Amino acid sequence: MDYLIAFLVGGAICAVVQILMDNTKLMPGRIMVILVCLGAVLGAVGVYEPFTKWAGAGASVPLLGFGNILFKGMKKAITEEGFIGLFKGGFTASAVGISAALIFSYIASWIFNPKLKD
Repeated sequence: MDYLIAFLVGGAICAVVQILMDNTKLMPGRIMVILVCLGAVLGAVGVYEPFTKWAGAGASVPLLGFGNILFKGMKKAITEEGFIGLFKGGFTASAVGISAALIFSYIASWIFNPKLKD
């Protein structure tokens, strides 16, 4: 049942994003920023944590989850280190995910060759 809920929640988030892309003039980069900021705001309000516990990876893997992770990291670092935590908390909390994305995309660039259109 957990897999089904995660699949449906993740699919619903992707469907909403696809609807935004198809029916608005927003560029994909702006939609991604909206999702990250929305995740941070929902985390600050206290809504996203129970939602993540219920939906599992369906809520934590999309960009909404990334925004929530950034918020949680900054909140923890600010309480522990003060003002400087505002700048380093988000990086500390999301370092593993960002590093994995960079490493795997670099490996993929070795394996696949882009075909340039002339």
